[in-house]
Parts: sequence; C-alpha cells; structure tokens
Amino acid sequence: MKRTSLAALIAASLAVPLTITMPQTAHAAWPVFDATNYGQNVLQAARALEQINNQIQQLQNQATMLQNMAKNLQRLDFSSLGQMQGALNRIDGLMMQAKGLSFDLTQLEGQWRQQYPDSYYASIGVNDMATAARERWQNAMSAFRQTMRVQSQIVENVQADQGLLTDLVGQSQGAVGALQAQQAANQLIALSTKQQMQIQTLMATHYRSQAEDAARKAQAEEAARETTKRFLGSGSAYSGN
Repeated sequence: MKRTSLAALIAASLAVPLTITMPQTAHAAWPVFDATNYGQNVLQAARALEQINNQIQQLQNQATMLQNMAKNLQRLDFSSLGQMQGALNRIDGLMMQAKGLSFDLTQLEGQWRQQYPDSYYASIGVNDMATAARERWQNAMSAFRQTMRVQSQIVENVQADQGLLTDLVGQSQGAVGALQAQQAANQLIALSTKQQMQIQTLMATHYRSQAEDAARKAQAEEAARETTKRFLGSGSAYSGN
C-alpha cells in the first residue's frame, strides 16, 4: 500500500510540467529631448546677453561723455591778461605825463579859456600877450612830443605782441577741450582789442597836437591883430591934421 502510494506520487509529480520563474529585468529610462523648450531657453539667453551688451555700451558711452566733459571743462593754464594790461598801463602813464592842455574835460575848459581868450581886453599888456603866446607854443611842442612818445610805446608793444600772438595761437591749436579753445580765442580777441585801444589813444594824441597847433596859430593871428591895432592906435596922429 505504501509502495503503491509512493509510486503513484512520483508518477503524478512527473506528469506536472516544471515551471521556473525567472526574475524580470527593469527597462532603462531614456531622456526625452524637448526641442521647443530648448529653443525658447536659447532665445531667452540671447536676449539677456543682448541686454547686457547694451548696458555695457551705454556705460562706455557715458564714460566717454564724462571724459569729453572733463576735457571740455579743463581750463587753459595760460593768461596774457597781465602782459596786455601792462602795455596799456605804460601808454596811460605817458598820457598822464602830458603837459599843456589836459585830456580831462573839466580841466581842459579852464585851460582853454585862459590860454585862448575870445578877445584881448585893454588891461592885457603886450608883454602878457607875448608870454601867453610863448606858453601856447610850448604846449604845442609838448603835444607833438607826447604824440611821438605814444607812437614809440605802441611800436614797442606791437613788437612784444608778436611773441604773444604766437603763444596764443599755439595754445589755441593745442587746446584739449572746448573751454581751453574758447579761452584762447577770448585772449586773441582781447589782444586785438588792446591793439585797437592803442590806435585810439594814438589818434587822440595826434589829433590833439594838430588841433592845439592850429589853435595856437589862430590865436597868434588874433594877438598880432590886437598888437597892430594898439600900435597904430586910432590913426589920428597920422591924419596930417
């Protein structure tokens, strides 16, 4: 009974198919490439880079602008004012040393009435007229001398202006900014103005000497007429009566 049962059990086990379960291997995970997202990321990065470049360019432009402003506001380390003022002061000194008729209007009026009377009164003697005539002659000679002194001083100033003009032109050409160029140009204009003032002063002294000499001659004629009249008298002594 036991043998039969064992044989039957073996036969039954052999009749059942053998099934072996193998472990399943997991599939590997492959990344998925999203072209649209990638393109958007690249576009955003390009835009950000462009903005950075624009900002850098703006900063560079601002830096250049500040540099130009610094150059344009840089002052000219050269001044010819003292030299020009000194030249004009020397001419003014000559004008103050002038003798005879003054260039001051108030003083001139009094001197003119004294030296160039409209008529000679009987109380004025011949000797007084001769003394006044000599004084007028001396004043006229002083006026001519003053004109020549002013001319000589202006010639010296013009010679000095040649070197000054060279310096100012060099400063203008070497200017690094607008302010320096403008300041150099202003000094060139001032030099031209100074020379015009010298010419005006020379013309004043020249015309003064000419006018004073003409007045002296006219007054001499009047004095001679008055002297002759006094010498001849009324003429009754020569009437033959």
